[in-house]
Amino acid sequence: MANSSPVDGVASMDVLIERTTGVWGRIFWQAEHNTDQSSKPLIIYFHGGSFAHSSANSAIYDAMCRRLTKMCSVVILSINFRRAPENRYPCAYDDGITSMRWAQGIHGSACLRSLGCDPQGRCFLAGDSSGGNIAHNVAVRAAEEGLPLSGFILLMPMFGGQARMPSEMALDGKYFVTLKDRDWYWRAFLPLGTSREHPACNPFSIHAPQLQRINLPPCLVVVGGYDLLQDWQLRYVYGLKQAGKPVRVMFLEQATIGFFLLPNSDLFYSLVEELRTFLDAPR
Repeated sequence: MANSSPVDGVASMDVLIERTTGVWGRIFWQAEHNTDQSSKPLIIYFHGGSFAHSSANSAIYDAMCRRLTKMCSVVILSINFRRAPENRYPCAYDDGITSMRWAQGIHGSACLRSLGCDPQGRCFLAGDSSGGNIAHNVAVRAAEEGLPLSGFILLMPMFGGQARMPSEMALDGKYFVTLKDRDWYWRAFLPLGTSREHPACNPFSIHAPQLQRINLPPCLVVVGGYDLLQDWQLRYVYGLKQAGKPVRVMFLEQATIGFFLLPNSDLFYSLVEELRTFLDAPR
């Protein structure tokens, strides 16, 4: 749960973002900060769970956000968006852009600045699995609206399509995830009657926004060698490059889905170093 008393040097509190939909967020910040300086990056984070489960209140995501807040010297706003199948596309994306508007609006901005970050000048989106998918789509909407965004970070993002990629066939059921499960989650999230060629699943389908026409900021994509969706993730990286967008890929050959939820591993520390480099890069 949220705790204004510091735990390992990190405090947290919950904020209501949108009353009508019930969307809320959990803010994490380092307890010792200079309130006169609003220079730390803000990361708006979208948790994984294949659009259908987990929450900003889940113990694994609460713990991960606390670790990243401390180790990357950031402020994190973790979003509790609406979930499928009760709330299908585009609810999660709507909640994401609403949260970004709140963070950069009068009340949200004042709150976040008091905790030592810059929600306009150093705002990043991030997410894992389906949360990475949400971060991509919110980044596209933010660019279309002209909202300031410094970059976005996708941890093993959940993309797909009607075709079966070699990694899907080779890794089906071997590392926690099956194609049968993935297909069910897409059916639960996508509009009824649509296929996996819907742009929410395949960002480069014929119906998806033309990314070469959108002013996207730099992107970091983290890909795991034991994730059955890795081919779709690498295709996403290739698509961004073809569209002329700045993108960096971190390929971790030994990483399984959710490796970043395990704190005491070389893979996690490698990720933290990559995040620091990306967040601190000149823009």
